[in-house]
Formats: sequence, structure tokens, C-alpha cells
Amino acid sequence: MKNFPSMASSTHKRLMAAAASLTVAGVIGVGAYATSTRPVLADAVHVQTAQLPGFADLVERVTPAVVSVKVKAKVQSTADDGSNDQNGFDNLPDNPQLRRFFKEFRGFGDQGGEFGMRRFGHRDHNGQPRPVAQGSGFFISEDGYLVTNNHVVSEGSDFSVVTNDGKEFDAKLIGTDPRTDLAVLKVDGGGNKFTYVDFADDSKVRIGDWVVAVGNPFGLGGTVTAGIVSARGRDIGAGPYDDFIQIDAPVNRGNSGGPTFNLNGQVVGINTAIFSPSGGSVGIAFDIPASTAKQIVEDLMKNGSVQRGWLGVEIQPVSKDIAESLGLKSEKGALVSSAQDDGPGKKAGIAAGDVITQVDGKDVASPKELARLIGAYAPGKSVDVTVWRDGKTQTVKVDLGTLPASDKQASNDGKRQAPPAKADTLAELGLTVTKADNGKGLVVTDVDPNSTAADRGIQPGDVITSINSNKVNTTDDVSKAMADATKAGRKAVLMQITRDDSNRFVALPVTNG
Repeated sequence: MKNFPSMASSTHKRLMAAAASLTVAGVIGVGAYATSTRPVLADAVHVQTAQLPGFADLVERVTPAVVSVKVKAKVQSTADDGSNDQNGFDNLPDNPQLRRFFKEFRGFGDQGGEFGMRRFGHRDHNGQPRPVAQGSGFFISEDGYLVTNNHVVSEGSDFSVVTNDGKEFDAKLIGTDPRTDLAVLKVDGGGNKFTYVDFADDSKVRIGDWVVAVGNPFGLGGTVTAGIVSARGRDIGAGPYDDFIQIDAPVNRGNSGGPTFNLNGQVVGINTAIFSPSGGSVGIAFDIPASTAKQIVEDLMKNGSVQRGWLGVEIQPVSKDIAESLGLKSEKGALVSSAQDDGPGKKAGIAAGDVITQVDGKDVASPKELARLIGAYAPGKSVDVTVWRDGKTQTVKVDLGTLPASDKQASNDGKRQAPPAKADTLAELGLTVTKADNGKGLVVTDVDPNSTAADRGIQPGDVITSINSNKVNTTDDVSKAMADATKAGRKAVLMQITRDDSNRFVALPVTNG
């Protein structure tokens, strides 16, 4: 019993300590609640993924080789009477819309063509404005040779380039090649060694490969865009050697002459054209392939011009119907529509109706391919030309001539033979014809609008001169040629048409039964 007070006292002390602890904890808890103003936040989102490689290292290496090209053009004075109209619009009618059209068309102000900005940036000693074109280019040697487009420099008299670090150098025009839209300039760097780049082997370029374009869009200078190769072998109607690489890297005015690089820093193409209804990039740009540029540039640096071989024939594609009419197994080759009288091809025996299938053993897939093959040879070169004629293969040796400075065009005086009064009907072809005045061929006087002939573009006034290489002067000649084709199992005949002194071939189906 004596221990009870002691036990009670011990228990009382423990309870008091616990209460004290609770009291302190309560005070601390209330204090923390009362004084805190910052909510507890979760960690910021950060995703650990594999990082895609960028282009920074590539751009850092190649950008010093890319330059802005400035072109100053000669301007003829058009206001000799001392008037203030320096743009040469004195004699235009007082029509604001007409004046605006001519101002924009001629490139004054900030307007320009597909590429290359034109603006008045300088004035000569008479105060006349001097238009300045701006494009792009790139060094291909450390001593200052650089490449750009012909259309950037074609109207210029003075040239300069601005490097990526802002230095400006005068440049001399070495040579141009309008047919491929290439030009070479030379900078006298006064002992400076320039960063330069090399051409790639574009035969290894594949659709889908990454590419980087560097240039001077809208005069901004040093602009980099990236994309992929979206197509190859594009023919945009720019010339006989069209074989463009299509890219989707944004390219705009002022990018002309600028390089497109692969990921190894080599030039795979030179920006030369864009498809653009608005004048700005829509993701379709065209590059001159490096293989073409390299060959042309070497010739320009060596000779200041390009000398190409010349065959002297007019050619057209081999369609499926044409191949069938001639007994060819494929639609490859280039059909000779005419051989020029003074051309080396005719002198060697090549004639209209021949299909050129090879040159020195190299297959000819199309007229464009033939033009490129022949153009790659030097004038005077002797080549073996393989042709398909009369159902068999023949080889003709041709000593190539020199391609004329301007392509020879067939004369076109707008005159057609007036058809005589009497006409005959070729019902199976949907044509009405009559004999030509000179007795050579049949003049088409009418075409059934629902016929295949109409679909193939035959028009009144056309002269039918031969069918399957056999001359036709009467409707009986036509009927015989059709019958011969049927006996030979052909489904079509090849008709030679003359229009405005120019020849072409049209394949028309044979009606059996």
C-alpha cells in the first residue's frame, strides 16, 4: 500500500509529459499552417528521349563558303529633256495601273523575277539609279572562283560578293552558260584564302535524303533551311538539259545560285527555280544536279564558255502507240522528226522516222537523254549512233558539229497550204484530205472531232507526208500503208505530219475487220 502514492505520482508525470508534447506539437502545427504561403509544387516535366541530330555542325563548316552576289546593271538614260521621270515612263498613257504594271515588270522598286531581288540601291555620277540584283553563290576554290546562276548575272555590268563575315569583294565574270543557267565569277581576294566546298556524286542522292540549303533569300544573307530530296529527274521546261533535283527545303527569291548540301557538306545541287504561284516558297524548289554543274563549271573556268556536240536533228518522245507502230518492244529512244539539211546527222544518213536508241553503246531512254549525251561530247567527236529503222537496228557513224549559239527554230510564217476544191475522205482515220499543190503529201481539210486523229492533235492544214516511212501522195497510198500494217500485225501506223515547216509523228490505231 505504501507504493501506491509513488505509482500514482509516476503515472501523473508521464501523462503530463505526453500532454506537454501534444501541446507543443499542436502549437508548431498551427504555427506552420498559419504562416506558410507557398503551395507544394510537382517537378517540371522533363522527358528523357534520344535526341535527333541537328545541322549546326554542318552549317558552321559550310556557311563561310556561301556568299551573297550583288549585280549592278547598266542603265540607259531615258529622260534626255531633263525631266524628273528617271524610270523611262514619260511616254506611257496617264494610267496608274499601266504604269504600275511596267514598274513591277521591269523590276523597279522591290519587285523581281522568280529569284533575285532588284532594287535601286546606287546612283551613277549623273544621279541615274542603278538597279542591283541580289542572288547567292558559293566558292569552289580557295583562290576565289565561285558559282552562281546565269540569270543572276545575265544583265549585270559590275559584280561583287559579300561573305558571311560581312566582307565585300569585287568580282569578275569568267563565263556563263544560259542553257544550264550557270555562271562562274572570280574574286581577287588580295592574298586571302577562301573557305570552299566541293561537288557531291549526285548519282548517290536518294529521294528522302536530308539536304540543307544556304543562301541569300530576300537579301537577308546567310539563311539556312532544311528539307529532303522530294524527287529527281524533273523536267520543268527550262531547256533541253532539264534534269532537276526537287527539294522541299524552303527556297525563296535571292536563293538563286546558292548551294544545297548533303550531310557531308558537299554540294548536291544549285538552287535555280521554284514553283510558286505567290512568289514565295511553297515547298517545291529545283536544283541543277552537281554532276551537270561540275562539268559545266570546269569548262567555264577553262574556256569561259561551253562547247557542245551537235547532231542536227529534231526529235520527239516515243509513245506507246508510236512504239507499237514501229515494232519496238519498249517506249524508249528518241524519234527523229526531221534532220536538218546542214546538220551532221543528215550527212551521216540519219533520216526522219529513225528512232535513236544508243550513242556509243549508251542507251537513250528519251529525247532529253539524247540531248544530254550529245551535248557532253566535244564538237568534232566521232560517235556511233544506233537507230531503229525498217524493223531492224542499224549503226551510223556521225562526226558531231558545234551546237549553234542559239537553237535553230523551224520557220513559222503562219501560212498553210490552201486546200484545192476536191477532197477525199479517210473514214477509218476520221480525216478529210486532198492532194497538196506541189504533189507531195496530203493536206488535211477536216478532222472528225470524235476521232482519234483529233485526240492526237491533227488539225486542218496539216500535211501528211508519210506513213510508216512510206511516202503518201494519194488516199490509195494511205489505204495500202494501213493494210500493210494490218498484215504485219501492227495495231497502229506512224503518220508523219508537217505543220508550219516543222515535222512531227503521230501514231494512229489501225481499224481491223
